[in-house]
Amino acid sequence: MPRLVPLPRIRNIGIMAHIDAGKTTTTERILYYTGISHKIGEVHEGTAVMDWMAQEKERGITITAAATTCFWQDYRVNIIDTPGHVDFTAEVERSLRVLDGVVAVFCAVGGVEPQSETVWHQAERYRVPRIAFVNKMDRVGSDFFGVVAEMKEKLGAEAIPVQIPWGSESEFAGVIDLLNMKGILYKSESLGAQYEEVDIPESLIPEAQIWRDKLVDAVVESDDHLLETYLKGGEITVDDLKAALRRATLSNDMVPVLCGSAFKNKGVQPLLNAVIDYLPAPVDVPAVEGTNPRTTRKEERDADDDKPLTALVFKIATDPYVGQLAYIRVYSGHLKTGDMVLNVSRDKKERIGRLLKMHANKREEIQEVWAGDICAVVGLKNVFTGETVTDPKHPIVLESMVFPEPVISTAIEPRTKGDQDLLKKSLLALQVEDPTFKVRTDEETGQTLISGMGELHLEIIVDRLTREFGVKSHVGKPMVSYRETVTATGDAEGKYIRQSGGRGQYGHVKIRLMPHPEDKEFEFINATSGGVIPKEYIRPIEMGLKESMEVGILAGYMVKGVKVELLDGSYHPVDSSEIAFKIAASMAFKSAMRQAGPILLEPVMELEVVVPELNVGDVVHDINARRGKVLDVSNRGKVQVVACRVPMAEMFGYATDLRSLTQGRGTYTMQFFSFEPVPEGVGVKLIAQMGR
Repeated sequence: MPRLVPLPRIRNIGIMAHIDAGKTTTTERILYYTGISHKIGEVHEGTAVMDWMAQEKERGITITAAATTCFWQDYRVNIIDTPGHVDFTAEVERSLRVLDGVVAVFCAVGGVEPQSETVWHQAERYRVPRIAFVNKMDRVGSDFFGVVAEMKEKLGAEAIPVQIPWGSESEFAGVIDLLNMKGILYKSESLGAQYEEVDIPESLIPEAQIWRDKLVDAVVESDDHLLETYLKGGEITVDDLKAALRRATLSNDMVPVLCGSAFKNKGVQPLLNAVIDYLPAPVDVPAVEGTNPRTTRKEERDADDDKPLTALVFKIATDPYVGQLAYIRVYSGHLKTGDMVLNVSRDKKERIGRLLKMHANKREEIQEVWAGDICAVVGLKNVFTGETVTDPKHPIVLESMVFPEPVISTAIEPRTKGDQDLLKKSLLALQVEDPTFKVRTDEETGQTLISGMGELHLEIIVDRLTREFGVKSHVGKPMVSYRETVTATGDAEGKYIRQSGGRGQYGHVKIRLMPHPEDKEFEFINATSGGVIPKEYIRPIEMGLKESMEVGILAGYMVKGVKVELLDGSYHPVDSSEIAFKIAASMAFKSAMRQAGPILLEPVMELEVVVPELNVGDVVHDINARRGKVLDVSNRGKVQVVACRVPMAEMFGYATDLRSLTQGRGTYTMQFFSFEPVPEGVGVKLIAQMGR
C-alpha cells in the first residue's frame, strides 16, 4: 500500500508554552477548523479533546503530551500538545526530540514567562524551527508589541511579526496580514470558521506600513539573492518574501510572529497557514545521525521510505485496553503490522503486534507507517523511552534523551498488606512511562520512596495509582531529594576475598575518585594496562561503582558529579568472579569517597513571583528569610515581577504563605535550576536527622 500523503506535505509540530498561555485551547480550535472535532472543546469546562485524563479535566491543566493528526490544505499535520507546568517538563523534552517544528504560544498579557523560556531553550537544544503565536489578544492588558520585544530581549529570538493585531482587548476584531497588506475580520456568529479579507482601515495603514517595512528589511537582509534584487530596485513579490522567510525560519535565524485569540476563535486559520508556509517537512530537516553498534561509526539516515527502518521510541504509555503502547517517530524506512524489528539499545528482536494512529486517547488501527510518521505500537514489551528500533539487518543507535533529575521525594505504602505486590507492579509501570519519576527502597528503613519533579507531580502519581491501578496508599510528607558529591581526590583499594571450602571469591581493585570537571553524573575510565585485571571483569567493576552511587556515605542520598579511574588491581585465575569484582569496586568507592571531601547538594529552584507593587517589600523579605537570592525586580504592566533563586527545602507551603502576604493577589512559578552545596550548618543537621 503506497503512502497517502507525500513527505513534503507532512508537518510534525508541537504546541508549547508556559502554563495558561492557551496551548490546549489553540489545539482544540485547530481540530475544530480542520474538521477533526465537530464541537469546540473547552479546557475550563473539562471538555477539551486533548486533555483526556480525569486529572486534566478536573484541574484544567495538561499533564501528558497528547498526539493527534489533522489535515489542512492537503497537508497532513501531526500535532503534539505539550504540558505547560514545569513538573511535567519531561513530556516537552521527549516531544521536542521527535518534532520537526514548534508553535510557541505566548500570553499577550503575561508575555515571556519562566516556562516559556524553559521550553524555548529546550527547542533550541534540538535546533527545532519555531513560529510564535501571541494569544489572548482580547484580554485586558494585552500588548502584542511588548511580547515581541520580550522575545527579542529574553529569548534572543529574531522575532519578526508577519501580522499585527486589529485592535486589542475588547476591541480586538482580527489581524492585519503584513505580507499581503490585507485585514482579516472574523464573524462571531460562525465561531470564527468564517472570516473575510478586507482592505486595511485608513487609520491603521501607517502603522501597518511601518511593520511591513521592518518585515521586508529583515527578510531581504537574510537572503543574498533578494538583497541584490532589492538594491537594484527590482520587484520583490509576496512569494519571494514567503520563500525567503521560510528558509530563515528553517535555519533558526528568524521566528515569524502571529497573533490572535484562540478562545474567541480569531487568528487560528492564518496560524495553520503559517505552519504550512514556514515550518519544515521531514525532508527539510537534516538527516538523523546515529552510531552503528557493529562498527561504532557515525551514520546518517535520510527521511526516505526506501531506506532501512529507523525509529525512536519517545514515549511509553499504559493503555487499559491494549496494554503497553510505545509511541515512535519513524525517521526512515517503513513499518508494517507483523514486521520483526530490532531494539538496538537492548539487542533484542520483537514483532510488531499492531500499529495505531492516536487521537489523544482514541485509537485508529493502521497497517503501515512511513518515514516522517508518528504512531503508537503494540507488541514492543521490552522498550523504554529514548531507545532505537530498526531493521534487524541495518542497526543504528540514535542519540537518546536526557531528563532532569527528581527534586522531591515522599514515602509511600499500601493501606493493606494484600496491595503490596500491586503497588510495586503499578509503581514500576508508572516509572517506565515517566523518566522523571523514580522509585527506590530505603536500605535502612525498608520504606518505598517515590521521587518526582514537584509536589503536583507526586500528587498526580498518587491519584493515578488509585484511579487507574486500584491501589489505595498512605503517603508521607514531601521531602527534598538531596544529592552527595566530592570536592577533592581520594585513592582507595577494595579487596574482596572469601575462602570457605571449594571455590573461593577474589576481587581486588585500586581506584581514584574525583569531582567531575564538567559536572556529568558519572564517568568511568579504565587506566589499567598489561591485563592486570582481565577484560571480562571491567564491566562488573563499573556496575559495582554505579550501584555504590545510589547510596552515599553522608546521609544515604544518591551521588552525582564524580569521575572514577581504575588504576590497578589483581585477580585469581580460579577464584575471581564478576560478583567478587563488583563487591570489591563497591568497597573501594565507599572508602575513596570518605577521603574525597564529601558534601551534600540541594536542589535550588528558579522562582518568579508576580505581585502588586504594594507587596514587593514583604515578598523580598520573605525570600531572603528562605535563604533565597533575589536576582531582579521588574515591571510587567501594573504588577511587579520578582525573579529569584531559592532552595527547594524552603519552598514547602509557599503558595499559602504568598497568599497571606499579598491578600491572595500574588502568583508564582517555580522550576529546577541546579544542585548546589548545602551550607555547612544545614548539612550537619540533615546528616544528624538521618542518624549517620
